[in-house]
Amino acid sequence: MRTTRRQMLAAGAGFGLMPMLPRLSRAQAANTIRIGVLNDQSGPYRDISGPYGVACTQMAVDEFAAGGFRVEVISADHQNKPDVGAGIARQWYDRDGVDLIIDVPTSSVGLAVNQVAREKNKAYINTGAATSDLTGVQCTPVTISWMYDTYMLAKSTGGAMVKAGGDSWFFITADYAFGHALERDTGTFVKANGGRVLGSVRYPFPSTADFSSFLLQAQSSGAKVIGLANAGADTVNSIKQAAEFGLTQQGFRLAALLMFLSDVHALGLKAAQGLVLTESFYWDLNDRTRAVTRRALPRLKGTYPNMASIANYSAVLHYLKAVTDMGVPAAKASGVDVVNRMKAMPTDDDAFGPGRIREDGRKLCPAYLFEVKKPSESSGPWDYYKLVGTTPIDEAFRPLDKGGCPLVRA
Repeated sequence: MRTTRRQMLAAGAGFGLMPMLPRLSRAQAANTIRIGVLNDQSGPYRDISGPYGVACTQMAVDEFAAGGFRVEVISADHQNKPDVGAGIARQWYDRDGVDLIIDVPTSSVGLAVNQVAREKNKAYINTGAATSDLTGVQCTPVTISWMYDTYMLAKSTGGAMVKAGGDSWFFITADYAFGHALERDTGTFVKANGGRVLGSVRYPFPSTADFSSFLLQAQSSGAKVIGLANAGADTVNSIKQAAEFGLTQQGFRLAALLMFLSDVHALGLKAAQGLVLTESFYWDLNDRTRAVTRRALPRLKGTYPNMASIANYSAVLHYLKAVTDMGVPAAKASGVDVVNRMKAMPTDDDAFGPGRIREDGRKLCPAYLFEVKKPSESSGPWDYYKLVGTTPIDEAFRPLDKGGCPLVRA
């Protein structure tokens, strides 16, 4: 009979201080899959996934119907530091018998964990880091990127803004791999559609809460659109402070290039109304998304899932199907083999519907362009989006031959 357990590691603890996991007997270890959820449990990205991503991972394990092996879920806080994230990954893979690391927001941390996973031949599913380099020049045979990246966001949100007349841009960019990639990919779409990038400013991450000087620089640029190449609490603070300066009343448009339902909830509809954003999941999109949300809500303590937290559910379900298909010993022995099996199997679940995983590790799904409702249009808490456009599954992400992934045959 399959059993499950979740061990929460202390949020904020350095990886050298992480408690030892219980030792399993040789027979238990051979028949146990350990999944490590590595994310931001205490910083600016906490509300994007954090404990909610852990809960959605556990939900997938609990719902998984196959028998014959044990599944355990553990978690840790990488503190948005690449050295901490890489250190936890090494400890998990080397000492603690972790077979899969999942989540890992903050692209600099995601890229660091990506290299550890390659070195150790262990599976890594990225659901949190947005950099498109994970399926481009930094792709590996043990890594899958699940449901969004900077190219998809740039094409959907950035492209829509340019088509609506926002043909001059100024970027406020988080100064690390994610912000750089999002500014780069959005700038490419702006220019390709006849627009101009008038400038940008980069701010220290994750130590910035005051965006006033950066917003004033954007204001003085004369750009029609202020592109927010950030996420989480940084996006929320940027929008709040832009409202305090009256920038939208002055005719400036804000492009929240990566924004989540949890961010809209934090802002409130009065401040967020009219914002255009892209997600690949919304709880009220269809019968299946409503069904998975109903199952998730008791675990999320009143918070509704967004595309990042629910992606853990979707990805872990598919991973466990592949483990069942190939057998636990084979899955534990080779991250390359289990990822190849996942690529060979079509994906399908209530969160994202049918899809597939390309050879570069890109999990394909549609991209949905939403506009945030006015307060008068909402029926209550979490009823925040109206769908304004859909990019189909085979058009939402960068073409396979354009990313520079060495796994892609010419």
